[in-house]
Amino acid sequence: MDMRIQSPFLQMNSALTKTKHTPAEAQASFKNALSQAVKDVNELQNESAKKTELLAKGEIDNLHDVMITGQKASISLQATVEVRNKVVEAYQEIMRMQV
Repeated sequence: MDMRIQSPFLQMNSALTKTKHTPAEAQASFKNALSQAVKDVNELQNESAKKTELLAKGEIDNLHDVMITGQKASISLQATVEVRNKVVEAYQEIMRMQV
């Protein structure tokens, strides 16, 4: 079992900082990276829910694995919320700029 937490946002960051892009390319790249990150977080949440349900039914006995999976899902969700907050904050800052 892989114990490392794979942050979708680290992958997104590396995808966005490689080279210069046109605004349309940057938008498409950001959209794809963000979409994949949200899908990854959703998969972690679903995996956690499934393992928790199996533990409650008594079909698996490894409590540590269930707890680690739950923490991975929780941390990924918290990171997603923080990224969303930063994006909204940046958008609001841009909207306050005078042209």
